[in-house]
Amino acid sequence: MEVLIKESVIKASVSEGLDAFLDVFIKGIGNAIGNELNVETLSQLNADQATLYAYGILREEVMDGGFIQLIHNGYGPFFFFNPFAKMMKIWGIPELAKVINKGRKLYLRHKDQIEADCSDEEFMALFEQFPDFDDLDDLFVEQEEEWTAMIAEYVDEHIESFATVVKE
Repeated sequence: MEVLIKESVIKASVSEGLDAFLDVFIKGIGNAIGNELNVETLSQLNADQATLYAYGILREEVMDGGFIQLIHNGYGPFFFFNPFAKMMKIWGIPELAKVINKGRKLYLRHKDQIEADCSDEEFMALFEQFPDFDDLDDLFVEQEEEWTAMIAEYVDEHIESFATVVKE
């Protein structure tokens, strides 16, 4: 899948910070696949594109509602049964890979209850029912800025793996 991003957009994002820089690529990849994450759209992306798009989902979900929200919203199989953790090691972020691998163990133990349809009240109760996720959530929140910086550096050093930069 060819992801086209204007050079001026990338340059403008750099002045806004690492989150903005990454978001340009994450949104570009999302737009290329119609913001649909499924087997068909994943097969159109290369491993780096799929991993970066996944990181955007992971960051948004965990920062908003932790791993329980990530799992409840249907992303458990994507993160825990795909090579996301392996890619984090390749990208030089083994600490995030460890968090994902610990999350996988908890996911396997509790997935049926967390993935079940429920009311908002029942969803909120999941956080108290499964406190094992608290440490992972806390670690992710504490390290998110550093991991995002590391991912931004990886993207910057391998930009051609993520998008074609269009000069204007």
